[in-house]
Amino acid sequence: MQGVQEDLKATPPCHPRACAIQDCLTKNGYNEAKCARFVDALYECCEAFYKSKGDGATSASCPKASLLRLKMKQREEESNKQG
Repeated sequence: MQGVQEDLKATPPCHPRACAIQDCLTKNGYNEAKCARFVDALYECCEAFYKSKGDGATSASCPKASLLRLKMKQREEESNKQG
C-alpha cells in the first residue's frame, strides 16, 4: 500500500486500498477479522478524501461521508471494548 496522498490520486480515489481489502478477504477465506487493518487503511484514505473534497464528493471506493464517520466511530468503540 502506498501513502494516503498517492492513494487519493488514484482513479477512483482510494481504489488501491479497496482492492487490498478484496485481496485480503480472498486470501483469508473471507474472514473479515484478518483484514481489519486494510479496512482501517481504506477508511483513513476516505476520511482524507472527504476532508480535501468535502462531504458531497464521491468515490466508488468510499462509503458516503456520514456512513464513513459512523463506521469509524463503531470501529473505535469496538476497539476500546477489546483493548
